[in-house]
Amino acid sequence: MKTIAIIPARGGSKRIPDKNIQMLGGLPLLAHSILYAQQNSNIIDEVYVSTDNEEIKKTALQFGAKVIDRPAAISGDLEPTVSALRHALEAIESNTVENVILLQATNPLRPENLIVDTFEAYQKGNCDSLFTVTRNHQKFGKITDRKFIPFNYAIGQRSQDLEPLFFENGLVYITKASLIRNDIIISENAFPFEVNHIFAQVDIDTPEDLDYAAYLFQKQL
Repeated sequence: MKTIAIIPARGGSKRIPDKNIQMLGGLPLLAHSILYAQQNSNIIDEVYVSTDNEEIKKTALQFGAKVIDRPAAISGDLEPTVSALRHALEAIESNTVENVILLQATNPLRPENLIVDTFEAYQKGNCDSLFTVTRNHQKFGKITDRKFIPFNYAIGQRSQDLEPLFFENGLVYITKASLIRNDIIISENAFPFEVNHIFAQVDIDTPEDLDYAAYLFQKQL
């Protein structure tokens, strides 16, 4: 049974035109996730890019990924990621795919051993899905009637004494193919794999995010 990586990369980004093929450290953004998957070939049998865009398709093929041509009907801004994953599995037409590793092109920087560590936890934990999370150290609240209402702390409480809260960082998702066929990426018993690394703060959505990623990429060289 196979483990494959799927990288959704549609065209039509509004905040950063052609976002998925913008350059980062001399490589198109998409290429970082393709190369990362290829570096883990002992776990990942095949690397696929799902896209509706010809330029993205050319880039994916250039860097050795297989391409799934995604229909426009499931390529809109509001379409959930699982639609692209399900369509990719249907296009592959293979019952030998057991696990799907979702790598988002907008999370181009990942710790070196993250695939190895997460896949080991996924297998040992006997779970049907896993996703990476990062601990938050900020004090959150909401504003009601022009008053700030603390959410996760009491006024005056030290940050180091906060009850641990975590956010979904988007670095890696691992899911049984059978779940994706039922429109599920993160199941009820999904394993939250904690990653407290500066790369977990990088999710490309704005030009400033891209600048920050470029800074971190250069710093790690």
